[in-house]
Amino acid sequence: MPVNILLVVSKYKEDVSWINSMTIPALVYDKFGRDSSNSLPNIGRETHTYLHHILSNYPLFPEYTVFLQGNPFPHLIEGMTPEKLEIVINNYVAKKIFFRGLADYTIRCDLFGRPHNLEKNKEKWIGYSRDIPLGDIYKKLFSGSVPQSFHCRAPAGLFLVHSSRILCRSKMFYEKAMELVIEDPLDEMNTGHAFERLWYIIFNGYLKINKFL
Repeated sequence: MPVNILLVVSKYKEDVSWINSMTIPALVYDKFGRDSSNSLPNIGRETHTYLHHILSNYPLFPEYTVFLQGNPFPHLIEGMTPEKLEIVINNYVAKKIFFRGLADYTIRCDLFGRPHNLEKNKEKWIGYSRDIPLGDIYKKLFSGSVPQSFHCRAPAGLFLVHSSRILCRSKMFYEKAMELVIEDPLDEMNTGHAFERLWYIIFNGYLKINKFL
């Protein structure tokens, strides 16, 4: 039976014509206001887009969803093309991998998201002078003690996830996550950055360890 896969793309001003080189269906959310049918407010980085998609479609998802930024290629292995990305995705699906970050690197950091280089991007991120509230967001979502270190396996918000891993969490969980993002709409406190480093925990399937409050 054919596997059902959907690309969910969060774009602002990026050129997303690259999706036309792929045969996997794509749903593009436009945060620049040009596509009235799938327009979203430009808040909360791609985290807001992903959570909006999950909440709007819960519990009906394709077997696999691939979440991507409007221009994922700077974060992927050098020489990656849309055609090669499709091969990578299909290989992971064939291996029945339930969650996989697609960036060509991972990040190990403390509960403040350190080390990070936000201060080097003053023009890009309003929260450049602050740390990433990784521990704080974790505490607001999960019960138990807060880890002192994290291994981010899906940096840049680029990942593939099986529907069962999305459905491991209740709709209430995603509603709470969305509340946290909306409370920081411009990402001044780096809430969106925190979720970028928490996706692998959200979708790891270890509900007894990472139990929702």
